[in-house]
Amino acid sequence: MTGTIDLPTRKDEAWRYAAVEKLRADNLGTWRQIDVAAGEKVRELIVISDDDSGETELVQLRVNLGENARCEIFGVIASGEYARVEVKVTLGRGAHFEMGGITVGGRDTVREFVTHVTHAEPDGTSNQTVRSVHWGKGTGNFLGSIDVVRNAQKTDAAQDFKGLLLEKGASVNAVPQLEIFADDVKCAHGATVGQLDESARFYMAARGLSPDLSRRLLVQAFIGDALVGLDEEETHERLMQIALDKLDKHL
Repeated sequence: MTGTIDLPTRKDEAWRYAAVEKLRADNLGTWRQIDVAAGEKVRELIVISDDDSGETELVQLRVNLGENARCEIFGVIASGEYARVEVKVTLGRGAHFEMGGITVGGRDTVREFVTHVTHAEPDGTSNQTVRSVHWGKGTGNFLGSIDVVRNAQKTDAAQDFKGLLLEKGASVNAVPQLEIFADDVKCAHGATVGQLDESARFYMAARGLSPDLSRRLLVQAFIGDALVGLDEEETHERLMQIALDKLDKHL
């Protein structure tokens, strides 16, 4: 007997702001497993751009980190009517998970990162930084949950989301969730949404910069936070350029 996959609805917490109407059964159930052995390091780059995307793009990763292992995921979602990167991570003792994500776009699009990080052993650390820049009727989402199990003492986990709206009609949504059962931990999350700093734009204009260039520079500084943990300069520049190319098409 062939099983069927039920499509999610917005009643499901992890799909609250998703464009579920654009999903098909063949979009789901294609999780890729990444196992990082004790002491090893893995870096994963995820790019959804105009060069290689369809109407709906869904990337799903399951990551298991062994003792003192490290996994870094950096991604840019800059295309797709609906694009979603979903990551589930389980950390062993002393492991570290680093993620930096950027969503950009306009029109009537939805682009989102969804993460579920489980600190299953003591001394684990994780850091997630997501930046969203949208215009038109574009939407950027970040749904991030952190679970700290009872014996995962000395956990240090953080999430940081910021959204930038370039036009009325655009929106961003952040749903940070913490579930902590250990008592000796440090966990934090922050989420803010705003518009471009008009005083900074005025400062730049007074020094001869055009409005378009001023906006580009401010957006570049804003999204750069998501790539701070990426120490390869060439890769850093490539991901930044993909995001800025999408912005340039709007200017």
